[in-house]
Amino acid sequence: MRSGLAVSIGQHSDKGRKDSNQDFHGAALPQAPGRSAKGVAVAIADGISSSDVSHVASESAVRSFLTDYYCTSDAWSVSRSAQRVLTAANAWLHAQTQNSSGRFDKDRGYVCTFSALVIKSTTAHVFHVGDTRVYRWHAGALEQLTEDHRVSVAGGHSYLSRALGVGPHVEIDYQALPIEKGDVFLLTSDGVHEHVDAAVIRTALDAHPGDLDAAARSIAEEAYRRGSPDNLTVQIVRIDALPDGDVSELHAQRAALRLPPVLEARMQFDGYTIVRDLHRSSRSHIYLAVDDDTGERVVLKTPSVDLQNDEAHLDRFLLEEWVARRIDSAHVLKPHVPQRKRSYLYVAMEFVDGQTLAQWMVDNPRPSLESVRGIVEQLAKGLQAFHRMEMLHQDLRPENVMIDRTGTVRIIDFGSAWVAGLGDSKLADPAQVLGTVQYTAPEYFVGDGGSARSDLFSLAVIVYQMLTGRLPYGAQAARIRTRADQRNLQYRSALDAQRAIPAWIDEVLRKALHPNPLKRHEALSEFVEDLRQPHPDFLNRSGTPLVDKNPVVFWKCTALLLGMAVVVLLGVISLRT
Repeated sequence: MRSGLAVSIGQHSDKGRKDSNQDFHGAALPQAPGRSAKGVAVAIADGISSSDVSHVASESAVRSFLTDYYCTSDAWSVSRSAQRVLTAANAWLHAQTQNSSGRFDKDRGYVCTFSALVIKSTTAHVFHVGDTRVYRWHAGALEQLTEDHRVSVAGGHSYLSRALGVGPHVEIDYQALPIEKGDVFLLTSDGVHEHVDAAVIRTALDAHPGDLDAAARSIAEEAYRRGSPDNLTVQIVRIDALPDGDVSELHAQRAALRLPPVLEARMQFDGYTIVRDLHRSSRSHIYLAVDDDTGERVVLKTPSVDLQNDEAHLDRFLLEEWVARRIDSAHVLKPHVPQRKRSYLYVAMEFVDGQTLAQWMVDNPRPSLESVRGIVEQLAKGLQAFHRMEMLHQDLRPENVMIDRTGTVRIIDFGSAWVAGLGDSKLADPAQVLGTVQYTAPEYFVGDGGSARSDLFSLAVIVYQMLTGRLPYGAQAARIRTRADQRNLQYRSALDAQRAIPAWIDEVLRKALHPNPLKRHEALSEFVEDLRQPHPDFLNRSGTPLVDKNPVVFWKCTALLLGMAVVVLLGVISLRT
């Protein structure tokens, strides 16, 4: 069962020895799907003591951040969303100052320091300006993640060098760091962190493990007892559970892994024992291995040595496992996820004892229509599992389909998959045709990108090939460069005197393989149903016109008839003269 992001939050704020509290803090904990799309956010702001309106600035900064951040596009990164929101907040605060008495004295304007923490997936995003702070308590040590924007001057005095509302533009410090279950983050105002140390924080966390509000209050009270003259605000965020990880983080995860060596039989590798090679190609090396902890047979896939400098290709290795973890279908290959930490870049998947569909087609050159239907129905279920998760396989071909000894069909190899939400990632480059040319839908070649109907096209090519032993467009697809080329693709009828293929099956395939995706079946289920129960439209057709069935023969015959007509006319004219 896939786990999600779970956090515990504790907060406490008090005016301390001041007449009023100019600090402001808040947290946003959306439920699914907002939590997975935008994460959990906490923010703290501290108004400058010289201004009578700084408490307004603090409240406005926190409220606007926690509200507007969740209104930004889900396709934006956390950094982009937060930076846009904070830029707008700064501009508003500065405008308020310009329209007030603070216009001529910035120390009396709408100014505050600000820090925010966004936890999304398995990454913490920190945004900061001023002298509030963000800490991380990890492995028994306290780490300060932010830098105070203060400048010291003579006489022991200091002043803020950066804050929200000071000017029309502001520079926001930003960093992203991976997190682990059990990590604790603290956000504090200067009235707290200038008077407590790591020992105080450790004592508070140990004394109140189940009540983080009490832990935050304990830290603030200790700062007060130690003589803090300022407002006191503490926020604590503890990571209780983490999801599998966000696709946008794959590059960072891959960068932390070493490239694997060339593997050999009997070799020990990252907790596995290599048994033998299964397949080698220009893109990857595939091995049968045994998990040393469980004794389970698995398949390991490593990047080809020739492509170990291709960053986009290497990122796709982790994308393949990321995709597999999210799809739960009997007709999609499952990942093998060991408990131990991984040190190298590779993909571990379940081992299927069987053969590829490509080999099955060699062994069964003239399959029955019913056996073809059985395979197609299973493949369609696997593709539907992708589409329900807003993913496309994009490389469905006989070599990427396994049939085990029970006859169960599984889709394998997700390295070319498209995932909704990749945004501007190189993994989503629309100009890149990742699938095998003969099975790739024509729209990819003209830069339109794919859809569920593109995977349907690939499935229909496989059906056509199983029934006829050839491809519907031959080598034409590889030559597509323009939309005119796409429109001029000529479907070759599947009807063959040597094979007993019903005419209506040919019509079903003609529709599924149409060069225009909008003229194909609307859904995989419709295609599967038409292969088993013909639509009346296909049965009522008197026959396929020759121009559609074989356009080359049609135009040759037309040219021959026109030539004969010309000869006859010339003869008639010569007789009359």
